Amino acid sequence: MSIARPLRSVLYIPGSKPRALDKARGLPVDAIIFDLEDAVSVDEKETARATLAQALTDGGYGARMKIVRINALDTSWGALDAQAARDMGADAILLPKVSRPADLDKLAAITGEARLWAMMETPLGMLNAAAIAAHPMLDGMVMGTNDLAKELQTRFRPDRLPLQTGLGLCLLAAKAHGLAIIDGVYNAFKDKAGLEAECAQGRDMGFDGKTLIHPAQVDIANAAFSPSETDIDLARRQIAAFEETEASGQGVAVVDGRIVENLHIVTARETLAKANAIAELEKG
Repeated sequence: MSIARPLRSVLYIPGSKPRALDKARGLPVDAIIFDLEDAVSVDEKETARATLAQALTDGGYGARMKIVRINALDTSWGALDAQAARDMGADAILLPKVSRPADLDKLAAITGEARLWAMMETPLGMLNAAAIAAHPMLDGMVMGTNDLAKELQTRFRPDRLPLQTGLGLCLLAAKAHGLAIIDGVYNAFKDKAGLEAECAQGRDMGFDGKTLIHPAQVDIANAAFSPSETDIDLARRQIAAFEETEASGQGVAVVDGRIVENLHIVTARETLAKANAIAELEKG
């Protein structure tokens, strides 16, 4: 898959709640994780599969990426979730607590040609991130920062310093293998300033977007992970200056007092491609 596809806002929706599933059809999110795991109570696990399957059959989610998160395969629900998700017509199946490539092998043995995503939320998963990212059926990674913090026995810090090693290892692995990678959730959904700060940090680190737990967080994530007008203007001017310099046979292009090389043009074109992809998504 191309990671140029916008994945700025990735909202968790309980697969057991028809009202929430219906409301999601009208939300300006880039992707939805239809959750059969944490957001579904034990009593609802069995019925959630049928509820979600019907919602996806009914459709209406437009161009939003559709990802189904199943329960872990070592639970009593995991294998049945995987079998059901395989036939739901989603874009990908998300496996929780992936710690080694063999976890994805077990899922692929059930789901066949379905594309897979991995929840990265265990210390072993951090250490094996590069091997996991190399799995041939994998298209994306989602950081499970709550579970990771629990496993690491960290305290909450706005700068997320205790999580930086794990976040960085997964980012390196995802970028090395051309995968999408989505930052973890921000729990205080009424704290707009805190969410803005964490989105900015994730964007600057290189994440493609943010997982969200409430519709109120969508606009902030979309804004944070979109190229700004300043970014777009600079990209256009860099490309124009570079092309003019090449055409005239001059030495180097300079924009705003900075040398513009080929690597900057690659980034500039990616910026414009992302802006165009976002515009197309929002149009639909």
